[in-house]
Amino acid sequence: MKVGIIIICRYNSSRLPGKILKEINGKPLLSYILERLQQSKYHKNIVIATSDEETDQPIVDYCIQGNIPYFRGDLKNVSLRFAKCMQFFNFDYGVRINGDNIFTDPKLVDQAIDLALKNDYDFVSNVKGRTFPTGMSVEVVSSKFYNEQIHNFSEERHLEHVTLYFYENEKAGNFYFFTNEEMEEAKGLKMAVDTQNDFTFVSSIIKKMDKPHFSYDWKAITKIYLNEQ
Repeated sequence: MKVGIIIICRYNSSRLPGKILKEINGKPLLSYILERLQQSKYHKNIVIATSDEETDQPIVDYCIQGNIPYFRGDLKNVSLRFAKCMQFFNFDYGVRINGDNIFTDPKLVDQAIDLALKNDYDFVSNVKGRTFPTGMSVEVVSSKFYNEQIHNFSEERHLEHVTLYFYENEKAGNFYFFTNEEMEEAKGLKMAVDTQNDFTFVSSIIKKMDKPHFSYDWKAITKIYLNEQ
């Protein structure tokens, strides 16, 4: 089975334009996400899925410079972009990672992929119920299943939000939702980067780290977060 980790991002986000390449300690946000994902045992197929709009050329330039595989697709129909990206790279499973998820945990990624592969699930997610902090979301979906289901995405919100349809239609396939049962205080915390305030806050977390950022798992990051409050 060929598993691809797909980082979905654009340059012109409405609340914080250019955030994906905005630097923390001299390094773009996207580099932090990539470095963390490279610790996954499934790191061989990490790709960037951005839009074919000219405004996203800086992301493509970044990928070319770093020799990172990328795919360009529809700006607004993100679900179609995700589906075509999986098809283009011949992925049997796609892992959806948002470009604002700077603290994605490679251990959670591996856990989700292992669950999907070993149990033949169509869709695996840690998002339902928000028991993990936002910014640490992991979703794994079968490419075959996604291609079958995308024809049912009739609402505009389903085109913009890649997996929303599955949360609204949990009986559409063989789904598994795993939850955080280890750290009650982590539930509902916000660690996704949407605004300048978010960016400033995650920057302060990274600056508190005295080891490589990718060596901190989601629980260690949560502890720093809580100490920064």
